[in-house]
Amino acid sequence: EVYGQENAKRAMEISAAGNHNLLMIGPPGSGKTMLAKRYPTILPLLDEKQALEVTKIYSIAGLMKKRAIILERPFRSPHHTLSSVSLTGGGNNPRPGEISLANHGVLYLDELPEFSRKALEALRQPLEDRMVTITRVNSTVTYPSDFVLIASMNPCPCGYYGDSHHECKCSIGDIRRYMGRISGPILDRMDMHIEVPSVAFDELNDKNRHFRSSEEIRESVILARERQKKRFSNSKISTNSEMDNRQIKRYCSLNDDSKLLLKEAFSKMGLSARSYNKIIKVARTISDIEGKETIETNHLMESLSYRNLETKYWNI
Repeated sequence: EVYGQENAKRAMEISAAGNHNLLMIGPPGSGKTMLAKRYPTILPLLDEKQALEVTKIYSIAGLMKKRAIILERPFRSPHHTLSSVSLTGGGNNPRPGEISLANHGVLYLDELPEFSRKALEALRQPLEDRMVTITRVNSTVTYPSDFVLIASMNPCPCGYYGDSHHECKCSIGDIRRYMGRISGPILDRMDMHIEVPSVAFDELNDKNRHFRSSEEIRESVILARERQKKRFSNSKISTNSEMDNRQIKRYCSLNDDSKLLLKEAFSKMGLSARSYNKIIKVARTISDIEGKETIETNHLMESLSYRNLETKYWNI
């Protein structure tokens, strides 16, 4: 269990419920890695079809050992020194990479700016297509890569930009270069951006405060996923993050107040079309968690709050 960081846990609940990619930004020691490692505990078990698919991939990769079938969702946390081939897969006899080993599970990239630009850019198409194609002279192999991406990073090279307890020693130029390692297209593919600040002592030692357990959050995630499964029963998708433009129009109707709010945000925040759609999809997931049939204005406002860090960190 993780004490404190209730805002981060709320974001992770939404991420898990709708299969939304999540970027965490915060100083060293704030709990980003611990939160990411606990993420699988709030996910439902694999269904039979998913379990067989995951097991098949691990068998091809030679990672089955003596296990019969994999029932828990994969959690892959590769080191930032890995190559783009190790990430996406390849070799003379193409084998699955980390993104396929994370299929139906979690790919966690800690210290995101430390990964090579080539490796990060190799994620772009698989994140969109949920599959990766490896082409060689004599063969072409396609592996599934339907994972949720959880990434974490410091806000600057020293780690303390914006921290109330430590002085940041970085110049504006240092921070811009550091944040610039994450390209716009990669940042755009992260559905949610959250800050994970240092935990206050009082928050850790508040004996009267109830902290939601992984099991409580997991139950909420399962209920929200069941609502999505029912909604998409006649389609090939199962979670809100997979919706295309046509499905967004069908399942994510907004009232007049919400439309006006989104219009103003689109203008003020300089949102891309992809970001616009992701905000709506996250709002749809929030409404599913709350058990609401329609997206309400407060759902949209919360969704927008997970897209407001670009100005603070990338446009300084």
